[in-house]
Amino acid sequence: MQFCWSKVSCGLALSLMLAGCGGSSSMVSGTAPSITAQPSDQSVAVGATATFSVTATGTAPLSYQWQKGTTAIAGATSASYTTGATSVADNGTQFTVVVSNAAGSITSNAATLTVNSAGAPVITQQPSNQTVIVGETATFSVAATGTLPLTYQWQKGTTSIAGATSATYTTPASISSDTGSQFKVVVSNSSGNTTSNAASLTVNASTDVLTYHNDIARTGQNLTETILTTSNVNSANFGKLGFYSVDGLVDAQPLYASNVAVPSNGTHSLLIAATEHGSVYAFDADSGTTVWHTSMLKAGETTSDKRGCSQVTPEIGVTSTPVIDRTRGANGVVYVVAMSKDGSGNYHQRLHALDLALGAELFSGPTEIQATFPGTGDNNNGTHVIFDPGAYKERAGLLLMNGVLYTSWASHCDIRPYTGWIIAYSPSTLAQTSVLNVTPNGNEGAIWMAGAGLAADNSGNIYFLDANGDFDTNLNASGFPSNGDYGNAFMKLSTSSGLAVADYFEMHNQASENGNDQDLGSGGAMVLPDLSDGAGHTMHLAVGAGKDSNLYVVNRDSMGKFNPSNDNTIYQELKLALPGGVWAIPAYFNNTVYYGSVGSPIQAFTITNAKLSTNATAHTANAFGYPGAFPSISANGTSDGIVWAVESSNPAVLNAYDAATLNELYNSNQAPGNRDHFGNGNKYMTPTIVNGKVFVGTPNGVAVFGLLP
Repeated sequence: MQFCWSKVSCGLALSLMLAGCGGSSSMVSGTAPSITAQPSDQSVAVGATATFSVTATGTAPLSYQWQKGTTAIAGATSASYTTGATSVADNGTQFTVVVSNAAGSITSNAATLTVNSAGAPVITQQPSNQTVIVGETATFSVAATGTLPLTYQWQKGTTSIAGATSATYTTPASISSDTGSQFKVVVSNSSGNTTSNAASLTVNASTDVLTYHNDIARTGQNLTETILTTSNVNSANFGKLGFYSVDGLVDAQPLYASNVAVPSNGTHSLLIAATEHGSVYAFDADSGTTVWHTSMLKAGETTSDKRGCSQVTPEIGVTSTPVIDRTRGANGVVYVVAMSKDGSGNYHQRLHALDLALGAELFSGPTEIQATFPGTGDNNNGTHVIFDPGAYKERAGLLLMNGVLYTSWASHCDIRPYTGWIIAYSPSTLAQTSVLNVTPNGNEGAIWMAGAGLAADNSGNIYFLDANGDFDTNLNASGFPSNGDYGNAFMKLSTSSGLAVADYFEMHNQASENGNDQDLGSGGAMVLPDLSDGAGHTMHLAVGAGKDSNLYVVNRDSMGKFNPSNDNTIYQELKLALPGGVWAIPAYFNNTVYYGSVGSPIQAFTITNAKLSTNATAHTANAFGYPGAFPSISANGTSDGIVWAVESSNPAVLNAYDAATLNELYNSNQAPGNRDHFGNGNKYMTPTIVNGKVFVGTPNGVAVFGLLP
């Protein structure tokens, strides 16, 4: 820089330089700021002011801008800054100042403000009770005022917890050692101490969904759901959390096994999803990480083609819902039935047993499903009908009961030859243990039930709805068809000595229904819990409905058999209660049966004195197109009941309703920007609700819903 010391020398310099004392050119001059005294930490009482100051040098003029944290403070533009009245919330705040001039700027060190509230500690927010699922963590917290610093010591019961010395305490939760425990905290300072109220920790067992519709009665209810409530299931708090992609249609209901120890891979709650591409996936239910993925196809095989039928298309692999046995094998077992086609054009139906933790085949599986049964019906060899694996698919979910695994079989559309098969296996050896055919001397009689599993009661009896097929009206002395053909019947099977027909109900107009394809078998059966008729009698009931729009209630102890004149032998029949017919399954909760027929709303039929209301006592505002609604229930005991159902539209829609009123709580179209859309609908979509999550199978994966973060 050139300095001019006199008027003369300045004049000479103007002829030689670009910048000088009086020329028209300019350049930055001066010294950048330098802080010589930094702001210092301040400690004041609540309500007092605090003053921070800085000393700086540099070419004038200097400007100042104070900051609280990283935010500039309006009007704080001098070398000192005085706060207004302070509060406990200001404690720990940091202040800096930026000093600037034409030559540059510099930021001071941060100074901390400590606000001391006078006196002994006072708790302003007590710890609250916590409810968690086993394996999760619970967090307790407290807020307090008083002369700083405050110290904290959490206690479990009367015992201090080592290291738990902050305003919050987080603990893992186990049922054996933590449920019912009381947690409190002692807050102290130099003036004294105070102890918080005790907060309780409740640890609920993690719920599993191991079979279709939650239980073998097929009620669809999960009564241990403590996270999702009628208050928080709304578009502001609840929505889509993720999507777990798979390689084909997910027609089977997703299953859930909590806290599975996976060798060399930690512990995971597993979501099991089966696909029509012949695959079974095990996902970490929370993160979506694939824990294992196993193909049901042997080398050189493909999935089956659609077999000339559009019901399951474009391929058939795993159609029915598997079943999980957590007590068998080293880690538990997933049982799966899959269809495939080999290089020679032969079709196969196989029963697989997969290790729950690893996905590996167990028990020398898979085993080929083959069967014969005495009879002269469709596809017989003169003395026995033959099970042809290419003529069938397993649509109804697997049933595992009393140490026996039961499969049941549907045709491809109504393409003959076929008959009605139920085939049982040992879950430990995969050996066939029993076979029954319910149309052995006739034809048809498939077991569809819209994918609902064979239902069962606590006495080991099986219930299902048989599809259209031959029914022999020549009855023996006990009222059973002489030739054993039970097409279009509500069936009860005993299992104590292998599979056998124990009872049945057949509507009087079965011939007309068979001829017009108005069969009962399009819907699923459900066993109701024991009910009192108000006169001291305990009634054992089951419900079912199909294409004829009637709702049938049978007495499981005396189902009614067949009367060619009328249906007066049945326990209860609600004629035309389900407009459009039923191609789905019902659900049960809190003395109420829920049905969603085609083109109709979900209807609630309440139970009083062991009878269903003759008309619906509540219904949803919206209707469900084909195939109707497949409702599932979540509740905490009898509280916070929610009915969940999916509209199989494009896009599909997940709905949630208050179980008491069927008023809508949420649907996946409500959130802006299509936030909760999860793709197109599928023919069969039964939601799984467990441990605060809702899982929905789709054409290419599983959508996951829950409380938003």
